[in-house]
Amino acid sequence: MVELSLRAWEPVFASSAEVMGGEICRREYPDWRVSQRGAVEEVCTGGKAEVWVAEDEAAGGVVGFVAVVLEGEEEAGKRAGAVEMLAVDPELQGRGVGTLLTGFATEWMRGRGVTLASIWTGGDPGHAAARRTYEKAGYTALPLVRYYKAL
Repeated sequence: MVELSLRAWEPVFASSAEVMGGEICRREYPDWRVSQRGAVEEVCTGGKAEVWVAEDEAAGGVVGFVAVVLEGEEEAGKRAGAVEMLAVDPELQGRGVGTLLTGFATEWMRGRGVTLASIWTGGDPGHAAARRTYEKAGYTALPLVRYYKAL
């Protein structure tokens, strides 16, 4: 799953670098592959997230994954959930795998008493496919702006 995610997010980080500029991007992500590898390993083995994979035997096995983190108490009626991570093999993007994973994760959260689910992604061109997937699943975008300055 780590290698799949690195392939999937390579164009995303390239887009971020273009938007942020080289110097800021190097400071924010000195080696995005190392930090992203660690993030995927943590979400998959750290015990905080529930993780599911999408498999396609014709494509050679795992073609995507989704990780969900729950917060709050189910009994309190204010349970929140977040899609912490989602990746789809670049060769299968645009074929509904991300939509399937997002829908599965959303319904799983609903079944666990989640009353507010969230997903976040970037506003740059490299994240356009993710935004389409989340909007297709009924999530509402909250426009945010994050500013950077190299010092």
